[in-house]
Amino acid sequence: MSQISAKKRFLAVMNNEKPDRPPVICPGGMMNAAIVEAIQNSGTSLPEAHRDPKLMAQLARAVQLGTGFENFGIPFCMTVEAEVLGSQIDFGSLTCEPKIAQEKYGSSAEIDPADIVTLLGKGRIGVVAEAARILAKEYPSIPILGSLTGPMSLAASIINPLIFLKDLRKNPALAHGVLDYVTKLLIGFSEILAESGVTAISIADPTATGEILGPAMFKEYEVPHLQKLIAEIHRLGLPVILHICGDLSAVKPLLGEIGADVISVDAVMSLKKLKEEFPILKTMGNLSTFLLDSGPAARIQQQTGRLMQEEVDIIAPACGLSTSTPLENIRAFTAVVTRTS
Repeated sequence: MSQISAKKRFLAVMNNEKPDRPPVICPGGMMNAAIVEAIQNSGTSLPEAHRDPKLMAQLARAVQLGTGFENFGIPFCMTVEAEVLGSQIDFGSLTCEPKIAQEKYGSSAEIDPADIVTLLGKGRIGVVAEAARILAKEYPSIPILGSLTGPMSLAASIINPLIFLKDLRKNPALAHGVLDYVTKLLIGFSEILAESGVTAISIADPTATGEILGPAMFKEYEVPHLQKLIAEIHRLGLPVILHICGDLSAVKPLLGEIGADVISVDAVMSLKKLKEEFPILKTMGNLSTFLLDSGPAARIQQQTGRLMQEEVDIIAPACGLSTSTPLENIRAFTAVVTRTS
């Protein structure tokens, strides 16, 4: 068995070193592994663990043990920041993740920015931070990923998304103002997470897919605000994983400008081709979550082996997991990677 810890292996990838094998992770946030079976085996429940740091840490540990993923990923949703900014949240249930019940604003023009320092003391930001502290103290050899909602997705979580996407075209100054506002909150949240002991920050920005924005708006809006956020996270000494959903073919040339340490993409993208075209990029992914949900295990193992043969830097699900995903399917996935140690 390998003597290298999961945390050292993960950081080796981030530091451009060659570990004994790729890590296999699920970063939390949009891509969390709090599936029904894992929750039922944890001694906790949702939505309670969304609001209690001890329960959140307990569930994160149970998920890590039960699935074989080599990290802790918190929180278990993409609604922490939107709640702080005033949107109404449906906290879901054991089988349904939290979601935005009602955006705070109807348009970019309605935004009335609040004091960021005050906002950072509200909602569940402290819950996530305290859960990270608990995990960092009790399990120092396992990496903790603090998960953020990307700027574009967060803006579309506090403003009616259809209206906000129109604002990108019709009211660029107002749209940039919104993105500046939410990015400042995300920077402050990152600082709190860094102080709490997270190993890295994972940013998921599903609304920013090239299929929705197209290359021109991706370059105008997504790139500069992510650059600012990621630069500040790097200033804190933390590496960054960026996940963007969908087909990124139209915006691939822009990915290297963003500054993320690792790029995570959906199953529709070929990581092999991405690495060939942009060898400077470190890649993460991208086993189909539909395959993980439906199986069979033999196909899961085959596709995981292919990702390893293609020398993907970090093995992970391609997107958010269904809460109904069988635990045995996830174990079949992670075992292919970890048995090589």
